[in-house]
Order: sequence, then structure tokens, then C-alpha cells
Amino acid sequence: QVQLVESGGGLVQPGGSLRLSCAASGSIRSINAMGWYRQAPGKERELVAGITSGGGTKYVDSVKGRFTISRDNAKNTVYLQMNSLKSDDTATYYCNANRWIGPTLVDYWGKGTLVTVSS
Repeated sequence: QVQLVESGGGLVQPGGSLRLSCAASGSIRSINAMGWYRQAPGKERELVAGITSGGGTKYVDSVKGRFTISRDNAKNTVYLQMNSLKSDDTATYYCNANRWIGPTLVDYWGKGTLVTVSS
């Protein structure tokens, strides 16, 4: 099992910044990739940013150039630095990790942290 705990959400004005953190515990050695998803009211959950065990990253087009995902393997933590925030970024942000159990890629989720961008 892998446990994920997010922190760092809150209320921020448009143009501001926040940094989300996700601390992983449990069977962390077998984690393959980690990422951040978000879900706004009435919308589907979408991948915001992902990072592989090797450090490769990917981003949804709407956050490229504004968000940065990073991973501290020593602290078993993944971060999402969010700059130039817009009202459209308002959502609950979920940390995700996956690992292979035999031939199956299993997903784990945190409980989410709310980010509200508003003046």
C-alpha cells in the first residue's frame, strides 16, 4: 500500500503562487510515477502534471510555463509549484502515485487539497 497526504492548498489572488506538497509513505520503493490531478466543480478530473521515477515530466497545456512538478526522493515527496494562478485553476488537487503489482499498474490517491483563485 501507498499512502499520500497533500498539503499547501488555500485561497490566493489571481497572479499569485502556491506550492502543493504530497508526502508518500508505505511501499514507496516500488512507486513508478507520481502526479497531480485536479477536479473543478462539474468537471472531470484531469492530469495537471506528472513525473516519472527517472524525473521525466509532462504537463497539461493549460499550465505549461506556469506550473512545475518536482520530486524529492530522499523525502518521498512530490511538489507542484504553481505560479501566475488564474481563476480557471480553482479546483481540488489530488496527488496520485502508481506502482506495478505483477502485471497490473495500481493507482493510489490522496484525499485532495482545495485551491481557490479569487480576488
